[in-house]
Amino acid sequence: QVQLVDSGGGLVQAGGSLRLSCAASGRTISTYAMGWFRQAPGKEREFVAAISWVGTTYYADSVKGRFTISRDNAKNTVYLQMNSLKPEDTAVYYCSAGSRAAVVTAGRADYWGQGTQVTVSS
Repeated sequence: QVQLVDSGGGLVQAGGSLRLSCAASGRTISTYAMGWFRQAPGKEREFVAAISWVGTTYYADSVKGRFTISRDNAKNTVYLQMNSLKPEDTAVYYCSAGSRAAVVTAGRADYWGQGTQVTVSS
């Protein structure tokens, strides 16, 4: 079992930055693909970014060039650096872990964090 704890959300003005963290426990994440999803009020959960266990990254078109996913296996933590934030980025952000990147990007990860709220004001 892997337990994921998301943190780092908050209120930020448009154009600002935030860094989300996903701390894992229970198992090392070094052999897991990791990802971030988000869910805005009244909308379905959507893919944001993912990173394979070898470091290949994947991004939704809406965040390419603004968000960066990274992992620190020594700290068993995954990060999402979010720059140039827009009001439409407002959502609850969830970390996830799965056996392969294809599973994670499809939203079929085995493990999920509890979510962290990101609010971007205009």
